Amino acid sequence: MSSNDRVIIFDTTLRDGEQSPGASMTRDEKLRIAKQLEKLRVDVIEAGFAIASPGDFESVKSIADTIKESTVCSLSRALDADIDRAGEALKNAASGRIHTFIATSPIHMQYKLQMEPDQVVENAVRAVKRARNLVGDVEFSLEDASRSELDFMCRIIEQVIEAGARTINIPDTVGYAVPHEYGNTIRQLIERIPNSDKAIFSVHCHNDLGLAVANSLAAVNAGARQVECTINGLGERAGNAALEEIVMALRTRKDTFGLETSIDTTQIVPASRLVSSITGFPVQPNKAIVGANAFAHESGIHQDGVLKHRETYEIMTAEDVGWNTNRMVLGKLSGRAAFRARMEELGTVFATDAELNTAFARFKELADKKSEIFDDDLVALVSDARASAGHEKYKLSSLNVTSQTGEVPVANLVVSVDTQEHSAEASGSGPVDAAFKAIEQVAASGANLQLYSVNAITSGTDSQGEVTVRLEKAGRIVNGLGADTDIIIASAKAYLHALNLLDANIQKAHPQV
Repeated sequence: MSSNDRVIIFDTTLRDGEQSPGASMTRDEKLRIAKQLEKLRVDVIEAGFAIASPGDFESVKSIADTIKESTVCSLSRALDADIDRAGEALKNAASGRIHTFIATSPIHMQYKLQMEPDQVVENAVRAVKRARNLVGDVEFSLEDASRSELDFMCRIIEQVIEAGARTINIPDTVGYAVPHEYGNTIRQLIERIPNSDKAIFSVHCHNDLGLAVANSLAAVNAGARQVECTINGLGERAGNAALEEIVMALRTRKDTFGLETSIDTTQIVPASRLVSSITGFPVQPNKAIVGANAFAHESGIHQDGVLKHRETYEIMTAEDVGWNTNRMVLGKLSGRAAFRARMEELGTVFATDAELNTAFARFKELADKKSEIFDDDLVALVSDARASAGHEKYKLSSLNVTSQTGEVPVANLVVSVDTQEHSAEASGSGPVDAAFKAIEQVAASGANLQLYSVNAITSGTDSQGEVTVRLEKAGRIVNGLGADTDIIIASAKAYLHALNLLDANIQKAHPQV
């Protein structure tokens, strides 16, 4: 494919996606997602914001050292220290990119940067030149471009291309744009800037008005050849353009766009599941492409049509994006080698024998409870095992909940705190509420419960329940995860996981700060 026939897919799940409240990821979690993105054949992986924190630097460096098939990118402000830190993190990358940015809208220049336009241009050019001394691939973004003046954008873009930027990103930072207006902006920039042919124009759209995908596709029609997006549309506020929707729109409507991507679409659903399980952000059932109902038909008319000829009501196949019928892959008589082999097929590689043994022991426990074990069960099981394998100040030792009609539910539990066991009893409006109150009697965390979400991993009454608990304390937000065939136990595990994350004090910084 020539560059004009191809759209570059730039995934920012690990950077902008992580800015979703509670979506902080550890280095190992980021690396797992990066490996799946490489398998998905994403062109560019924005691994993080290297100067934000030591943890973010280590994450970018670890991904840059490991990933070979995709370009690994680090974000940086137009500041010398940021650019140097990004360059250091990308030093061993097979293909590295520095993505530097500065705000260009009047409101940002006046109130945030407190700079005159000439100063903004000067800083942008200096940043690009400095980045080009460290890596051969530099991207420049005009933050808040959709509220920037067109003449000023033409001026700054021409100069940063001259300075060595080979990708120019026009982000709709606050989700303000509408498709016809945004597409026209991209078209005018490409037509008016004398050296626009020396760079690829990129877009990065937020979903505040629900238009991120529509805006991105309008920009592609106008000549943009890179789209910045995230798995499941994860991201700040209302999120970003969803990678799966961008890719499948381009593929399904090739008659309209006439463009290709390098994406292996059969890896879309596995990537969606992995990101959901790690971040604790469940995918809504009616979500396009990756939602549980995306290929379900309840209407009799629809069912009849699909049975007679699938294309009457389906514009793509479930198999194209990685859906397949759940099947039992393992049972309680299966051995460790079979378990390891199946997990590797699902994209999970165990770093040590100890990690394998922990996950295998949980598999055996699950096999005693469930007659059928599906791929989704295995993915949830490993995510739950890895959640427990991290920093564990609090650990559930035992839980007994009584709940009956006309009586107030009561929870009795024993929680290990730094290996010392503490017991507690509490009543609540329901069994989960009682269990959480009993945990708080022991932990006295002072955290506020912001979200409680339950997702059935597979069908059937013996399905594992996957629970997400979001806690907030002193401005920090974390998502705890727990999975079990007993939903009350899964809830308690999720709450304790969230407390452990608060105690671990994993730091994250937003580039906007």
